[in-house]
Amino acid sequence: MATIPENIQPDHRVILEWIEPGASVLDLGCGNGDLLYHLIKQKGIKGQGVEIDEQAIYKCVARGLNVFHDDIEGGLTDYQNDAFDYTVLDQTFQQIQHVDRALESALRVGKKCIVGFPNFAHYISRFQTFFLGKTPVTKALPYMWYETPNLHSVSILDFQEYCRIKGIVIERKAYLAAEKNVRIMPNFFAQIGLFLISKNA
Repeated sequence: MATIPENIQPDHRVILEWIEPGASVLDLGCGNGDLLYHLIKQKGIKGQGVEIDEQAIYKCVARGLNVFHDDIEGGLTDYQNDAFDYTVLDQTFQQIQHVDRALESALRVGKKCIVGFPNFAHYISRFQTFFLGKTPVTKALPYMWYETPNLHSVSILDFQEYCRIKGIVIERKAYLAAEKNVRIMPNFFAQIGLFLISKNA
């Protein structure tokens, strides 16, 4: 299988490392299909995407990707239980209105689910909120308050507690700041949290 290119964004690189070659993957909220494209090209996965933005779907189709127009909060009723080895919610989780419903559907359709999101408790976000008294704008949170698609201000600790309460198993995790892995105090220093989760048997 091809070597993972250096220019792939850090969260996508982690996901490519976690997913084994030839796996079946459903990318939920796949955007313009960057992750799905690299998974197919580099890992030979059997991939499919779900996206609500029609313009993004056109870009996916132009790249030869199999993407359906749907709202992932609708319960993914067209898909059977364990239809995919993996479902992916990367940079989508914090934009979902009904988190419980969407995550339950992702864990029903996929044997495992990968969730990635910007950490709202990163120290720069805390600094901007505390000292400037303004909604933070950072590399991981690049939107002004009036144009952000984010509906939930979730931190790494928030998500870990959520999984514990819901009985969701965290199998792997990665914490990122720029191009580096964060190993000390991730809730403070990491800009992005990534989790490989599964249902509690």
